[in-house]
Amino acid sequence: MDKEGKASFDKQFRRFLWSSILIALSGCLGNVVDGIIVGNLIGEDGVSAINISKPVVQFMFTLSMLLSTGAGMLVGIQLGRKNENKAAYIFTLSVVASLSVGLLMTLCGLFFPDTITGWLCKNELLYQPTFDYLRVMLLGAPFFMMMWALSTMVGVDGSPRLVSIAILIDNAVNLTLDIVFIKLLGKGIAGSSMATIVGHAVGIAFMCRHFFYKDNHLRPVWKDLEMKARTASAQIISQGAPLAIASICLTLLLFSANRIVLGTQGRTGIFAFALCMNLLQIYNLFLAGVCRTIQSLGAIQVGKGDTDAFLHVLRKSFRFITIAMIATCAFVWVDPGAIAALFGCDEPDLLEASKHALRIFAISFIPFCYIYVIMIVYKLYGYHKMALFISFALSLTVIPVLWFVAHRFPGMIWYSYLFAYLIEALLIVLFHRLGHVRLELQPTTRDLA
Repeated sequence: MDKEGKASFDKQFRRFLWSSILIALSGCLGNVVDGIIVGNLIGEDGVSAINISKPVVQFMFTLSMLLSTGAGMLVGIQLGRKNENKAAYIFTLSVVASLSVGLLMTLCGLFFPDTITGWLCKNELLYQPTFDYLRVMLLGAPFFMMMWALSTMVGVDGSPRLVSIAILIDNAVNLTLDIVFIKLLGKGIAGSSMATIVGHAVGIAFMCRHFFYKDNHLRPVWKDLEMKARTASAQIISQGAPLAIASICLTLLLFSANRIVLGTQGRTGIFAFALCMNLLQIYNLFLAGVCRTIQSLGAIQVGKGDTDAFLHVLRKSFRFITIAMIATCAFVWVDPGAIAALFGCDEPDLLEASKHALRIFAISFIPFCYIYVIMIVYKLYGYHKMALFISFALSLTVIPVLWFVAHRFPGMIWYSYLFAYLIEALLIVLFHRLGHVRLELQPTTRDLA
């Protein structure tokens, strides 16, 4: 790659990266801003209720990743090969499946909200706010699913800037309506969910402009879709499986961690844990941006068979996320009280517990981010077993470690995540060497789809 070509590619990388970060900003602000506004307008128990609801929200995110992220990588590969017809079929199937799953979640919100809330929360004080927040999120699930599906496809189809603008509009609407619904209309914590869903609806409407552009490659294809659905579905699920499994495991981790922390640390502990999960959203902002860039721009280079360009994407991605994580961690260590104050924390006991937990989690999330990116790298290199192993271990390693430390060394409970991620990093190195893995693009990857 000559200097001129490298400069052009670097510009393309930055365009994908920052657009992907803005896309991730939707989920980040949707959670963090909700927590900040709820903490200041409703109180600490409202923040805890949102965190208790997160396993269900994470489950919806898991389904969207399975149906959209894997499809996005396949679409990128097909566009790199100039096979627009097959890319269009994959796009259509992914969007239809995402909408269908969203409607099923809506039915759960209509008929089973009490049952689902009961699984998540056994605390009488926190049950009602959890129910109010969660029910609206389930009812609005189709908008959640479609926001992720369209942002993935429109971005990989060459319009990441349009997605970025849609995300900014989404978050502006969300932020404004948070205050309107909660404070002015008196909807309480349910108003936070309402604002998020309405913001997604507006963002979706704006992104639909892409399909009226003359130079777009992805248009709905209905002819023979049912005949090709079985093959395309298997490819989509196979490609998205490692990320979806990692997300399923994270759902299980959130559920288990909430139960363990609430049972052993009580109200103080669950609030501190909720702040740490909001801190994770900041790391996820950069992590998701890097991952989507690798999955989109990187997949296109895999489709072209351009190994040098693919490696260039990986180098720049790792460099960016390293700088972002160090900067975030440094800020948390300097002033963790500022983060707690954002969420309306003014009780001395809650404040001290939160500051201690935030500092430890700020370090713990660094190995988590590296491991997650490595999982995607293994997948694109064609080492599916290693990617699946990381998917399972990324969260499931934490559960037994967290349980053990919480019951044997409760004063060190917040170190559980760090211990678990370091154990997993050692296992990855061990299995990598035992498997004699050489990171070269495999024929199975080149021939995919």
